[in-house]
Amino acid sequence: MSQDDRANLCFVCGPGNGSGLQVRFRVEDGVCLGEFTPAEQHMGYDSLTHGGIIFSLLDDVMANWLWLQGIKCFTARADIRYRSHLPIGTPVRLEGRCVRRKGRLSQMEGRVVRIDSEELVAEATGSFMTPERFDAPS
Repeated sequence: MSQDDRANLCFVCGPGNGSGLQVRFRVEDGVCLGEFTPAEQHMGYDSLTHGGIIFSLLDDVMANWLWLQGIKCFTARADIRYRSHLPIGTPVRLEGRCVRRKGRLSQMEGRVVRIDSEELVAEATGSFMTPERFDAPS
């Protein structure tokens, strides 16, 4: 089973999950990127995107920085800061970066940014554990 097959049903990025968000991630110049436009089924109240959906996007863009390099990982800890509301139908850019890697731990940062105005919607930091140890320069 390939790495892609194991993530096929991921809620955020799994192409085989018909109820999922269907985000496609890529790494460019050391940054994991993706785009997403929330629809009515992603609403919390008052035509705004549910905060749990925003957090799920942040968690996945950070994890995919590792995943797309063939490194399996899981979230050990995450902190989020919501900066602005996100109206339904507003396209956003997702950005994930690695801050530091040591041992089995990767320290990551994620951002959700409105494409129309470049306004920061939310940002997160996270620690991700990997099954193998690495001691690469940070």
